Amino acid sequence: MTWPAGPRWMWKWLSILAGALIYALGLNAFLVSNHLAEGGFVGISLLFLYLLHWPLGLTFFLLNIPLLWIGWRVFGHEFIVLTTGGVVAVSLFSSLTARIQLPTHDPLLGALYAGVVTGLGLGLIFRSGATTGGSDIIARLVRHRYGVSMGRTLFSIDVCVIGIVAVLIGRETAMYSLVALFVASRVIDFVIEGTRRGKALTIVSDHPEAIADAIHRQLERGTTLFQAVGGFTGTPRQVVYCVVSREEVVRVQQIVHAADPRAFVVVNDVHEVLGEGFTR
Repeated sequence: MTWPAGPRWMWKWLSILAGALIYALGLNAFLVSNHLAEGGFVGISLLFLYLLHWPLGLTFFLLNIPLLWIGWRVFGHEFIVLTTGGVVAVSLFSSLTARIQLPTHDPLLGALYAGVVTGLGLGLIFRSGATTGGSDIIARLVRHRYGVSMGRTLFSIDVCVIGIVAVLIGRETAMYSLVALFVASRVIDFVIEGTRRGKALTIVSDHPEAIADAIHRQLERGTTLFQAVGGFTGTPRQVVYCVVSREEVVRVQQIVHAADPRAFVVVNDVHEVLGEGFTR
């Protein structure tokens, strides 16, 4: 077996290490110091910390050992190697940053801080192609064996962990922890998608060529013309489809209105926009 090398592999590891450090800081500085919880295996590790005073980093690492071994046998080696790196880095940095405490007077403010910082760290780890193990490996195993979506499995695990937190720690702690989880999920999406997000416009008009030509000239964006048939009228016509940045949506709408005030326009969010004009 040959291990990948080169700049791409190096940047993956740097991203994992940076993300693990930021994530560990978010855990200790905001979650632990404000006595909040998390979902997944980190949430379980925090319960052991609060109830039995077991070290967060060590508990998290021990919980992941059997799952990493199973994942190694089931999935590709590159994924498990990167994920093992993420687990080890999070465990190590969680121990090294354990003394960093930044408690807030308002638990809600602490939850918001925790969500932003942990979401940033996890986003960097996920963007590198790794995970922090635990629930992510279980979700992959369940999808591999039973075909259940990863999102559904992850959500179920988080609900169970937060439910246990509500029973053992308190309902207020569970609610503030949910706030932190929600904020973290939004930040993760932003970090992973970054500037590759855009808007797709589907334009139904009697003047498709004029609209497409104006978009080409004024925005220097490409368009695609689809042949379509009106479902109600049965009239054949062309539909203009284009993807632009979020800042350019209003300009496209102005172009369409100037060419055909009666045009029908649908605007959708799109993710991972790759290609000319966006990212290479």
